Amino acid sequence: MVSVASQVSYRRSEEAWNGYVPFLKNLIETRGVRTICDIGGGANPLLPIEYIRQHLLDYTVLDISETELQKAPPCYHKIIADIACKDFSIAGKTYDLVFSKMLAEHISDAPQFHANIRKLLAPEGVAAHFFPTLYAIPFMVNRIIPESLSDRLLSVFAPRDRFQRAKFPAYYQWCRGPTQRQFQRLAGVGLEVVQYVGFFGHAGYYRRVPGIKQLHELTTRILLKFPNPCLTSYAFLVVTPQPQSDADAPRFLHPD
Repeated sequence: MVSVASQVSYRRSEEAWNGYVPFLKNLIETRGVRTICDIGGGANPLLPIEYIRQHLLDYTVLDISETELQKAPPCYHKIIADIACKDFSIAGKTYDLVFSKMLAEHISDAPQFHANIRKLLAPEGVAAHFFPTLYAIPFMVNRIIPESLSDRLLSVFAPRDRFQRAKFPAYYQWCRGPTQRQFQRLAGVGLEVVQYVGFFGHAGYYRRVPGIKQLHELTTRILLKFPNPCLTSYAFLVVTPQPQSDADAPRFLHPD
C-alpha cells in the first residue's frame, strides 16, 4: 500500500493558479484520456476548444446554472445538472477525467458531491479538483461574514468581471489541505487519493497592503520549509475509484 506521505507535496500558491491547466493537460496526455467532464465550468470552460479538437477529446461542461452555461461559447457540449444532488444521474455516461476548478468550496453537501463524482468515473478514471482551503485567513473570513460584506471585500482585494465570473456562496466543506482526515473522508465515499498538493501563501490578496505583504511572504517561506497541512491556502486533489463491493459500499461521513 502506498504511504500517505508519498502522495502529498507542497508548493507556493502562485504555482496553483499558473499551474492547474498544465497539471490537467499532463493528466490527459500521460493517461491517454479521451472523455472529460468539466464540472462547474459554466461560463468559463477550462480547456480551450482548440486543445480539445487537437487531442480529439470528448469534452462536456456540466453546470447547475443554465444562465452560466449560456455565457460559454456554443461550440462546447453542455449539460445542466446538479452534481451534489442525491438523485444525480446523466444516463450512465462515465469519463476518463472529471475535474473542477474553484467549485468544491461552493458545495453544501461534500459527501454527496464526491460520491456523485465517483459515479461519473470510468473504472480507471481520475477526478481532479482545485479548491481553496481552510484555515487560510481570507477564506475563514469569507466563511464567517455575511455574503453581502464578503462580496464588497472581494471587490477591493480581488476585483474581477462580475458578468463572466460571478460570485457564489461558499461553504468550504471538505476543503482542507492533505490531512489524514481528508484521506479518511474520501475513502468513506469510495475514492482513493492519487495525489494531494497543498499550496501555501495568498499573495494576491495582500499585494495592496505593504506591511502585511512582507509578513505574509515570510510566513509562506516558513511553511514551505516546515509544512502544516492545516495551514494551506489551496489544494490540488487527484482521486480514483476504489474497487467497490456490497461489503465496502461508501460510508457517508459528517460533511465537515
